[in-house]
Amino acid sequence: MKLLIKHGHVLDPSTGIDGIYDLLIENGMIKAVEKHIEGEADEVVDASDRYVMPGFIDLHVHLREPGFEYKETIKTGSMAAARGGFTSICAMPNTNPAADSVESIEFILKKAKKDALVNILPVGAITKGQSGLELTDISGMVKAGAIAISEDGKSVMDTSIYLESMKIAGKVGIPILAHCEDKSLVGIGVMNEGAKSRELGLPGISNAVEDVIAARDIILAKEAGAKLHLCHCSTKDSVTFVKMAKEDHLPVTAEVCPHHFTMSDDEIASDHGNYKMNPPLRSKEDVQALKEGLRDNILDVIATDHAPHGAEENNQSMAAAPFGIVGLETAFSLTMTELVKEGYLSPMQMVEKLSYNPAKVIGIDKGSLAVGKIADVVIGDPNARYKIDVNEFVSKGRNTPFDGKEVYGRIETTIVAGKVVYNITRSEEI
Repeated sequence: MKLLIKHGHVLDPSTGIDGIYDLLIENGMIKAVEKHIEGEADEVVDASDRYVMPGFIDLHVHLREPGFEYKETIKTGSMAAARGGFTSICAMPNTNPAADSVESIEFILKKAKKDALVNILPVGAITKGQSGLELTDISGMVKAGAIAISEDGKSVMDTSIYLESMKIAGKVGIPILAHCEDKSLVGIGVMNEGAKSRELGLPGISNAVEDVIAARDIILAKEAGAKLHLCHCSTKDSVTFVKMAKEDHLPVTAEVCPHHFTMSDDEIASDHGNYKMNPPLRSKEDVQALKEGLRDNILDVIATDHAPHGAEENNQSMAAAPFGIVGLETAFSLTMTELVKEGYLSPMQMVEKLSYNPAKVIGIDKGSLAVGKIADVVIGDPNARYKIDVNEFVSKGRNTPFDGKEVYGRIETTIVAGKVVYNITRSEEI
């Protein structure tokens, strides 16, 4: 099977290619990337005025299966990923039961092989049942296929247990994906602590809730010799801590979610579950610091924290709604609109943060269009202008504050190992 992509603007951080090229895929692999490729192919795609990029890699996705299939499944989550240009996604462990054992990792991979359109990379829990009390069989889960460990949704508050997990992670060569939240400080907070929370009469979540644990985790990672990745950074001081860690040459990386660089708490229009996420939408000052942190390559990755919920759960006050919004199908457009079009990121930097850098964080041989690599490729129109419509989502989740937002950038084709798994001109995913 030969697939030839013609006249696209190829953006590949791994090779430095940034220009108009043809790309040939044969038998699931990148066969050639050249100015002009002639010859017959089974399918030819005209990518004129489009970006051709290595498939995006999302380090932070909640697929909800097993246990919460009414919110999302491995199948529907993978469909949303394909529509959003993601060819590999990391499934967080806070399912029911939690992904805290060899058997649970094997279940996810078996289910993914049967149902998923994209690569599913399981993340194992740090403690059994995510209780924070007893370490899981980290080495066993890694052998079974876990690519990282995390207690996402909460922090391991017992410092000694957490330090031991970091030492094991360092030995087996995987990163820790850290959700930074001090349980003793968060209380009953549901949104950022500030003028808007007081206006709405809702309990707030201070920046210190994140900052205290971000600083702790960096210190512990230094002690353990572990590779640490800070999830969904939302505060100005988190950016400062990551900058300091890098200046100290520590193996610390960090991600930002599109909602955190797109909206501030000032823009919350009403007391509705669509605005409830953890960490919360922060102040304008924090949003600006995140944009500059991405621009200055202090913050390495853009990840979605895709967190679907049922409509009946979400359509209520923030005090009652669960935390989290969906993000797989809006990440590219929000990044183009808020960061590329506004001059914070170059197109190449965008691809670094959506594909190349995430691959490096978890140590997988992806995020590249070099000859000989597996053909995970995404084609997007950077100039398409439209309004986000949740009714077009293929995720089961519709919980987002961005419904109706006018954006630039639309994914048109997603290719996994040489196979087209999403194309905008076709009525459904293949």
